Amino acid sequence: MRLVVLIFLSLLTLAGLFAALAWRDWSRFQTATINPDGELILWMAPGTSFSSLVRDLERLGLASQGWQWRVVGRLHGADLKAGEYAIPAGMTVPQLLERLQRGQTRQHRLTIVEGWTLARLRAELAGDPRLRPLARGLSENELMTRLGCGDCFGEGRFLPETYFFKRGDTDLEVLERAYQAMDSALESIWATRRPDLPIDSKDDLLVLASIIERETGQDGERAQVAGVFVRRLEIGMRLQTDPTVIYGLGDDFQGRLRRVHLRTDHPWNTYTRHGLPPTPIALPGRSSLHAAANPAAGTTLYFVARGDGTHQFSDTLEEHNAAVNRYIRGRR
Repeated sequence: MRLVVLIFLSLLTLAGLFAALAWRDWSRFQTATINPDGELILWMAPGTSFSSLVRDLERLGLASQGWQWRVVGRLHGADLKAGEYAIPAGMTVPQLLERLQRGQTRQHRLTIVEGWTLARLRAELAGDPRLRPLARGLSENELMTRLGCGDCFGEGRFLPETYFFKRGDTDLEVLERAYQAMDSALESIWATRRPDLPIDSKDDLLVLASIIERETGQDGERAQVAGVFVRRLEIGMRLQTDPTVIYGLGDDFQGRLRRVHLRTDHPWNTYTRHGLPPTPIALPGRSSLHAAANPAAGTTLYFVARGDGTHQFSDTLEEHNAAVNRYIRGRR
């Protein structure tokens, strides 16, 4: 009987010792830093098994196969969400698991620049490997139909801002967000417009804003430029703005606008046609939208680039020609 008790006590001691060692190893596993160096990126594809995840962590130098990871897999393996994750220096296993369980994926950003064309925006999206290309093969009409506005022109319809997305999101999702943002901005700014504007719709406001966007990059000048174009519309004067002509030339424009271009009629040639062109010519930002809705009062009808990013505004053609001689011909 005594022998049995001794054996039992010995086994109990060994079990306790084993449990103590296991608990020590588990505690170390839970509190140890798995990434002592700089930030690493983990991509967990949809359908990835937990064992595959551990192998990926091992390749990154963050894990080694062991009983602790098998326990983690049994406890949490089914709760982890796919995606791209940033693993910063100093992260522990519980912190990593919490990030994977909550789906706190890494955020990427795309900035749509004011003045881009829709073609430029689509090229930027097509060249971004972080996005799945659902919109890449769509025509402009097909794209706008997918966005719920099949009768809309696409140019100008996407608001220049910074948009955040996750790796694996689609280019169509980014475009949809930018489209909805422009729709919302246009709606709210249209409601604050000057009541006597010589334009009839939000679409016209978008067209005018796109011209302003292409004419100046100076926030302080946008309302002045808008005032010039609004006064021209009011008196029936042609807008005569180079960016519309360049837009209409498309790929035929080789970097220098010539007199023949100004004389060649097409729907966007504001030297040969009165009123606004049929579509926007670029993606206007909020500042240009606000300027188009609330142009500056005044009497100026002309402006010319000074060569430093700003413009000289004039009331009369005589003053304008003098400014052209000074800032354009003189510079040449």
